[in-house]
Amino acid sequence: MLKILVIEDDRLTADYIAKGFKERQHCVDLAADGHEGLMLATGSEYDVLIIDRMLPKLDGLSLLKTLRESGVQTPALFLTALDSTENKVKGFDAGGDDYLVKPFAFAELLARVQSLAKRPAAKTEETILHSGDLTMDLVRREVTRTHDTIELQPTEFKLLEFMLRHKGQLVTRTMLLESVWGFHFEPKTSIIETHISRLRAKIDKGRNQELIQTVRGAGYRLDDY
Repeated sequence: MLKILVIEDDRLTADYIAKGFKERQHCVDLAADGHEGLMLATGSEYDVLIIDRMLPKLDGLSLLKTLRESGVQTPALFLTALDSTENKVKGFDAGGDDYLVKPFAFAELLARVQSLAKRPAAKTEETILHSGDLTMDLVRREVTRTHDTIELQPTEFKLLEFMLRHKGQLVTRTMLLESVWGFHFEPKTSIIETHISRLRAKIDKGRNQELIQTVRGAGYRLDDY
């Protein structure tokens, strides 16, 4: 038996889908708007999410992006009348696993949902990262050190997240360029050094202990102390 969340504002469509799955002994919850869908998807465990793109209060793309950013990796299928290639690409970019265009045959929807449910569960990444007295909350997009809030620019936030996820490991320039900036070449600039310097100035301000250490000739390492 699968547990499925259907986020669909058209009541007739939602009831039709729910009826079909319940007849096959699956459990179905319904949400009529994006906010309700987000609340249910984060508050309960589901095997598959079925999401309409055009939802009131919070659209389907934004809903799924928020779920993925908060660490929810439940397989998701977009069910929508938006059938252009561009819209399909946007769906996959938002974290969607499959895309089915309305009108649809229930037999095909059933087959796709069953296929998604059989996929190995994705590893859920931590959403709270720590190093010493520094805490990064990826859901709230907040960084604090000894309860003091630290304001970071998006690239600084991404850089610190990468360092925290590789805490205790040597992080090379190549790793940073590829993972933080998306560069697969050496830009011949001081972009890394500049951002590391700015990040240190913010997270170490007024403190004796530096979190990010320079490993001369090799890269950087962030350690607990």
